Amino acid sequence: MPRIRLPANGWQPRPYQRELWEYLEGGGRRACIIWHRRSGKDELCLHWTAVSAFQKPATYWHMLPEAAQARKAIWDSINPHTGLRRIDEAFPPEIRDATREDQMFLKLKSGATWQVVGSDNFNSLVGSPPYGVVFSEWPLANPAAYAYLSPILRENGGWAIFNGTPRGKNHGFKTLQRALNSDNWFGQVLRADETKAITPEALAEELADYIGMYGADMGQAVYDQEYFCSFEAAIIGAYWGAEMAVAERDGRIGSYAVDPALPVHTAWDLGVGANLAIWFWQALAGKIAVVDYYQSHDGNIEAAAAEIIGKGYRRGTDWVPHDAKVRDIGTGRTRIETMIKAGLQPRLVPNHNPEDGRNAARVTIPRCYFDKERCETGIEALKAYRREWDEKNRTFKDNPVKDWADHPADAFRYLSMAWREIVGTPQPANDRLLSVGSMNTVRFDDLWDDRPKRRARL
Repeated sequence: MPRIRLPANGWQPRPYQRELWEYLEGGGRRACIIWHRRSGKDELCLHWTAVSAFQKPATYWHMLPEAAQARKAIWDSINPHTGLRRIDEAFPPEIRDATREDQMFLKLKSGATWQVVGSDNFNSLVGSPPYGVVFSEWPLANPAAYAYLSPILRENGGWAIFNGTPRGKNHGFKTLQRALNSDNWFGQVLRADETKAITPEALAEELADYIGMYGADMGQAVYDQEYFCSFEAAIIGAYWGAEMAVAERDGRIGSYAVDPALPVHTAWDLGVGANLAIWFWQALAGKIAVVDYYQSHDGNIEAAAAEIIGKGYRRGTDWVPHDAKVRDIGTGRTRIETMIKAGLQPRLVPNHNPEDGRNAARVTIPRCYFDKERCETGIEALKAYRREWDEKNRTFKDNPVKDWADHPADAFRYLSMAWREIVGTPQPANDRLLSVGSMNTVRFDDLWDDRPKRRARL
């Protein structure tokens, strides 16, 4: 059998990649790299995984935001300089025992396995837990993926690399900040003018292309984001990016306690598996305190009901979409019947088309105050929910991207249609505190006061 040296095919890290490579060779376990477009992020991660797989036979994943995009972006991706598939460059056939094209799976001669997966189906994968994970395009991925995998990687001493370009100050930005401020992480931002990987002429062409696609202002913003790692632009095509940015700027994403005098209502999207999403909120005088968020791992309504009841909140109405009237094949019961049997109080959201619901959410968000800790994953979903881009016609489509943010956004759409239906909500005492913490309290009358100068500051 021929001897293969890893990294394979004579690959070596580029000069600006060496610092990360040396960190990993030295035993580093956590890295977050925000490098400009076409800087070789995934290429480096593929070669590092191949090396690691022969140093430590185990399970390895290369995770994209969506399983559907993983094949095009990684599995079938061709290096234009060599004409070879990138996976064949990093994992040449000589070091494999098996290749399963349908599963995007390799079994290596070391005994290790490597698979391309999506952050939208990570918890449905079978087999051994991973020892090494590349979270590719992390700012667009489901942040719940790392929350789920972090304890596993910590327990088995595994590693994780997060890569991508900025998508506003979302969970990708937070991960970078953690990396930059921790002795146990590697964090790095690399701009195109720092790496010199792309010529000024090529960059000028890219800018012209973006302006042609998006117009002058947005085109410049996308260019700055992709090649100069700017975090200032919201996610391009986001339905509610501007509204969520204002909520953050105005201090309406903070620390809020649940008021025991008010019922806590829920709004559900009844998806399958991890797509079952639930928002918790309290309403008063046209304002909404969004106090909690829950996302199922298995889609089990009874388990979700137990979670809700177990929180001990004063129970309100559980708002569900009209497909809750459909009977499940397994039980023969409607989802509404299952919810009632589990101790919930379901009610159908007013029927509407999705676009009306998205418009309702657009005018609802300015009324909302979000608890930043309990609602963290849901808040990231509201920022990430975006339109599909039509490459051929260079315009946004009317329909949303079907990624991890879709179901939390649908649940919030139902909240936006339901809160106006609530009547007879009791008026709390003016001195009740909604926020908690000795230096971070907001009185209820401050929160619900419509006068702009009485805005809650967090």
